[in-house]
Amino acid sequence: MEIDFNKNADGLVPAIIQDASTQKVLMLGYMNEEAFLKTNRTKQVTFYSRTKQRLWTKGEESGNFLELVDIKLDCDNDTLLIQVNPKGPVCHKGTDTCWAEENTTSFGFISELEGIIESRHKLSQTEPELRKENESSYVVSLFDKGINKIAQKVGEEAVETVIEAKDQNDELFLNESADLLFHYLILLKAKGFKLEDVVGILKNRH
Repeated sequence: MEIDFNKNADGLVPAIIQDASTQKVLMLGYMNEEAFLKTNRTKQVTFYSRTKQRLWTKGEESGNFLELVDIKLDCDNDTLLIQVNPKGPVCHKGTDTCWAEENTTSFGFISELEGIIESRHKLSQTEPELRKENESSYVVSLFDKGINKIAQKVGEEAVETVIEAKDQNDELFLNESADLLFHYLILLKAKGFKLEDVVGILKNRH
């Protein structure tokens, strides 16, 4: 790995810190060659602190170390992507990331959909007479009917998906697959879980 520490006069290169599991960007620091070598040697991420004007191992005071998993170098040889297993909050303000985000797995649009389902679940816990007229929805009605109805819908969508899988109509198969996944996410929420919990079990099995 040929890192160009001489590109900048201060001999520092940016080091983007990313959670190896969730893929969430946690913070940005800077490394000189000595910090890079120490990080590789100790397997705990060490930066060069421009404030302290010395090497600084993340967690040396708080105990919230960043355990090294992997280091990648960008195409210009002057920026590092460092994947870690964080031991506690990363930001000095006590948040998971320096952007005040929760360090949870993101599945793109699926995570957005889970957020919508979460809001509908909260709405279903409001007394019907207290809901606004525009707050009724299919998802709310499913939560209102309870776990048995939700589980039944997952079963129905699973059967329909299997039926379409045996046919040659890809569009119908994909639509039934989408219906199955959608209702499965609702079932997970009804049981108090998220897709992240299922993925965690798959990772452990792997």
